[in-house]
Amino acid sequence: MDEKNLFLEDLDDSQMFDLEEQDNGLGKIEISPEVLEVIASLAATEVSGVASMHGSFATGVAEKMGRRNYGKGVRVDLGEEGIVIDVSLHMVFGVSIPKVAQLVQENISQTLRTMTALEVKAINVHVVGIEFEQEDRKPNQEKPAKG
Repeated sequence: MDEKNLFLEDLDDSQMFDLEEQDNGLGKIEISPEVLEVIASLAATEVSGVASMHGSFATGVAEKMGRRNYGKGVRVDLGEEGIVIDVSLHMVFGVSIPKVAQLVQENISQTLRTMTALEVKAINVHVVGIEFEQEDRKPNQEKPAKG
C-alpha cells in the first residue's frame, strides 16, 4: 500500500468536512481542513496591504529545506458552533490595519463560499508584524553609519 493511501486511511471522518449531500447518486464529497487552510492562506495574500503570512518555526525550517507550505499562517478549527479560522499575518507599513483586516476576512469568506460552498462562523485576523519596504541597495553602496 502506498504512502498516500496510508494517510487517507489514518484520517477519521471527524477530520473531514462533508458537503451537503445532493441526491445525484454519485457518492459524497469530503474536504480536509488542510484544503481550507490553503484556500484561506492564498485568499489572504491576495489582499493589497498583506505583506506575508506568519508561520511557525517548523514551517520556516521546512521552507528552508525546499518544501512550500501553502497553508502557512492559517489554523482551521471545527467546533460545535461551526468552522472558525485563525489567520496570522504581517501587514505592510502604512496601511489601515482595520480596513485591510476586514478585506482579508471578506476575501477568505467569499473564496471559501465559492470554492467549497461552506459557511464560516468566524475569521479571526491576528496581525503579528509589520513589514517595511526594503530599499534596493547597489552592491558597492555603503551602509549608513550608525551613530
